[in-house]
Amino acid sequence: MTIQPVMSQRPQALGAAGLHAQRTFDILVAGAAIVLLAPLMALVAVALLLEDGPPILFAQTRVGAKGRPFRMYKFRKFRPDCGSDGCPLTLDGDSRLTRIGRFLTATKIDELPQLWNVLRGEMSIVGPRPESLDFASCFCGGFEEILQYKPGLIGPSQVAFRNERQFYPRDQDPTQFYRDILFPAKARLDLAYFSRRTVAADIAWMIRGALAVLGWIPPIGADLAKSDRHQSGWGSRTA
Repeated sequence: MTIQPVMSQRPQALGAAGLHAQRTFDILVAGAAIVLLAPLMALVAVALLLEDGPPILFAQTRVGAKGRPFRMYKFRKFRPDCGSDGCPLTLDGDSRLTRIGRFLTATKIDELPQLWNVLRGEMSIVGPRPESLDFASCFCGGFEEILQYKPGLIGPSQVAFRNERQFYPRDQDPTQFYRDILFPAKARLDLAYFSRRTVAADIAWMIRGALAVLGWIPPIGADLAKSDRHQSGWGSRTA
């Protein structure tokens, strides 16, 4: 599927100075995280190889900023023989998950290779979750505004839907449920936050993302309401 770059008439939240500051922040945080987490990532790689061999990484084309596609990386959590023709979502009790894959999914450790995407400038530490091409058509009816922001590892929708796989009803098609219910809910959260993000709030979401991995899902309503009353702290808004 070809994605046309999205151009918005809405003013972006970050000016040139803000974008530079955010990029510097991303490089510093991602670089430090890669160094600190290198032993853990090496251990995961060895465990995956010992369980059922290569590949260690799973690469998938995702929708990036301005609608431009990019290759996003994860540690592989499905069996190597699953291919790419199945459900594009990870469901509760998904039979495609390996033993290690279940652990990686529960802890979100499978997302760590995306630190490389951050260093490459394709993602940010804090940003909307990048969607797969299966859901590229969901970016319409105002939701295409999300594509004005660089996708990220952590953000309001990632924290709020930390256990997303448990939301899917067993008597409904999960892909359609995602399109009709979950995607709009996540998109509204992201639009409410990222259009008026602040430096302090981004750092707070990083902390909340870490806490969510440990099992605590923080309330988000008050912070999103606050974000509507303040301009971006990353830099001046463009006119």
